[in-house]
Amino acid sequence: MTIERTNPDGLHPTPGYHHVTRVQADTLIYLAGQCPLQPSGDLADGGLEGQTEQVIRNILVALDAAGATPEDVVRTVIYVASPDRDELAAVWTLLNASPLASAFTSASTLLGVAQLGFPGQLVEIDVTAAL
Repeated sequence: MTIERTNPDGLHPTPGYHHVTRVQADTLIYLAGQCPLQPSGDLADGGLEGQTEQVIRNILVALDAAGATPEDVVRTVIYVASPDRDELAAVWTLLNASPLASAFTSASTLLGVAQLGFPGQLVEIDVTAAL
């Protein structure tokens, strides 16, 4: 499997992700959008930070179950239930300071949305990996 991450000339600089991720792989892994739910099914405490930390834990568990690591991630979409760019930036900062950080060097999208699926949910992340 090969993963090539590039930022072509003519596109703006990025804060760590790459505009283009090219993959040749035998297996693609698509995680369901990972929510800030604890194994009990309860929403994680701690507001945006606590929920982001729970989503990180959930993604790491799901990747491991699929035989993948954060380095195998080729695409992420990050949803934050907020119109505040500072809150979106705070989530990006938390993600890039976490054990999942290398996942966000691939093609990545960060979106502020009106609401997410669970009452009180503030963050959700879609992940695609390749093996």
